[in-house]
Amino acid sequence: MAKGVAASQGYGIGQVIIIKEASLDFQRVTISDVEAEKKRLADALDVFMEKTQAMADDMKERIGEKEAEILEGHILMMQDPEMTGQIEGAIENEHINAEAALDQVCDMFIQMFSSIDDEMFQQRATDVADIKTRMLKILLGVEEVDISAVPAGTVLVAVDLTPSMTAGINNQNVVGIMTEVGGKTSHSAILARALEIPAVLSIDGIVGKVKNGQTVIVDGTEGEVILEPSAEEIDAYTAKRAKYLEDKKLLEKFRGKASQMASGEQVELVGNIGNPNDALKVVECDGEGVGLFRTEFLFMDATSIPSEDEQFEAYKEAAKNLDGKPVIIRTLDIGGDKAIPYLGLETEENPFLGYRAVRFCLDRKEDIYKPQLRALLRASAFGNIRIMVPLVTCVEEIRAVKAMVEELKADLDEKGIAYDKEIKVGIMTETAASGVIADLLAKEADFFSIGTNDLTGYTMAVDRGNAKVAYLYSAFQPAVLRSIKRIIECGKKEGIMVGMCGEAAADPMLVPVLLAWGLDEFSVSPTSILATRKVMSQWTMEEAKEVADKVLTFATEEEVVAYLKSVAKA
Repeated sequence: MAKGVAASQGYGIGQVIIIKEASLDFQRVTISDVEAEKKRLADALDVFMEKTQAMADDMKERIGEKEAEILEGHILMMQDPEMTGQIEGAIENEHINAEAALDQVCDMFIQMFSSIDDEMFQQRATDVADIKTRMLKILLGVEEVDISAVPAGTVLVAVDLTPSMTAGINNQNVVGIMTEVGGKTSHSAILARALEIPAVLSIDGIVGKVKNGQTVIVDGTEGEVILEPSAEEIDAYTAKRAKYLEDKKLLEKFRGKASQMASGEQVELVGNIGNPNDALKVVECDGEGVGLFRTEFLFMDATSIPSEDEQFEAYKEAAKNLDGKPVIIRTLDIGGDKAIPYLGLETEENPFLGYRAVRFCLDRKEDIYKPQLRALLRASAFGNIRIMVPLVTCVEEIRAVKAMVEELKADLDEKGIAYDKEIKVGIMTETAASGVIADLLAKEADFFSIGTNDLTGYTMAVDRGNAKVAYLYSAFQPAVLRSIKRIIECGKKEGIMVGMCGEAAADPMLVPVLLAWGLDEFSVSPTSILATRKVMSQWTMEEAKEVADKVLTFATEEEVVAYLKSVAKA
């Protein structure tokens, strides 16, 4: 058995096909005819655009618009004069061949994005690596690997499955995916979940541990693979797979139902999104609103600071797509750890304790924060928008943002521009400080949203990307659980809504604990909405409180997890 990251739930039993890329070795050559080399680059770009658009169109038809946006994003990247201009500039200034120029510029962007411990930027690094590989293939005349032609019952094994490779997968033939790299938020994981193919990623050295044609079992629920399954194990996982598929069908009965406990207590079950179109996915998955709209995409996908009007249109679209349901929009969560070139940020030795999020925005009021807040206010006239401030560590920060909002309201009143005069301004409680002074912050904020990913990292003083200390990165750590409980209690005491938008909100083991502590809103990935609603329906408040009380008696993460597993409901 081998372990990895459980990236896409389900069980697959099939025969291995190892996907190996052809060599893309090339020589860095000094060229004399610059214009001819630029023409060769332009021709390769045309082929890239045509092929990528065809793949995106196919994906849109077979899988969905949201998933197709990943490949459409590749087209936008290569249309960006910032990237193509630098490649052409390298050809002109250094007199090097197109392959070397492409490699040089793409590697610069990959290094820049990879150095940032943020899921969206890590995905950008993967995107650029995929673009580089495909452009080199075109320039070198290397044929693409055709994954669409694999036979039924295939388990794909690769070092990594790039978005363009995953786009060609036929889920009628592919029953499982195993890779050596990738995580739950990687594009390959997102597409595997959309295709409903069990996937286990980041399995150390898996390509060298299997052979083509070998029968394997992929457990995408637990993140395990069995490389030499016995007949008994095959029978057991065949039964598990049948039950999993049956349970998935049964989830549909929760569509259109209230998000409530067996004893009748109701909460709000909403979705996390990254762009306005994702709001449609929340509606499709029967979500009751949006608990986290990350606005970074507007800034990441641009070559200069997006204007107030550009932001307004995006926020307005999300609000209209939700048709009156609440949309919590997080203001720009960016800073020293996220190197967007046009922002002119300096590299910091410890960026996660540095110049980022609300600290950065309050320092850049005129060119960044006020335009964003004004755009949010204007968009609030078209739906139920709420403003959320990230990385708050002291009362002064939320007070400063609220004062700015009031100043902007007065300006809009003077100009006769409509907005929601009762718009709520809340905070993400995601730092150790926000947990300690949650009682003080609850008197200032209109709502709390607990960001468990960062709260865990800051509370446990652990870098989630560091494998040597990864054992400490868990929302089940007693310190993290006590912080969550305190934040909820402080919010409830002041009568404000308390939600959660971290991964823990969808964890079936934590759901009863959070319900018992009084969490009002669970914000999860859209595809987790029905499953989370089902878990809620299985617990009475009396049962949940008994579990929550017991959890607080344990001294270690291991004890907490073992207990919650023992009481979990099927």
